[in-house]
Amino acid sequence: MQTSNRILDDLAKVANGAASTLSGVKSEIETFVHQQLQRLLKDADLVKREEFDVIKAVAVKARAEQEKLEARVKSLEIKLTSTKVTAKTKDKKKAKAKKTLS
Repeated sequence: MQTSNRILDDLAKVANGAASTLSGVKSEIETFVHQQLQRLLKDADLVKREEFDVIKAVAVKARAEQEKLEARVKSLEIKLTSTKVTAKTKDKKKAKAKKTLS
């Protein structure tokens, strides 16, 4: 009975040793993967969040200005068109008046 306890004790020691070894291997693998991910992200040339937010704000402002200018151009086009129509109408009236006088 003493012998079987000793064998079980030895097996328990081997199992504990294997568990601690696996724990160490797990820790090393996690460290390696972490380092590789950091290197990959560093080499990926990613934009920082703050820089992204600044550029986004600039783009939103530029878009608002563009829409404002588009509305202004349309307004000026309408005025220009109405001025041309008014000028043509006046020219027709003048031409009619000249024909009537002749």
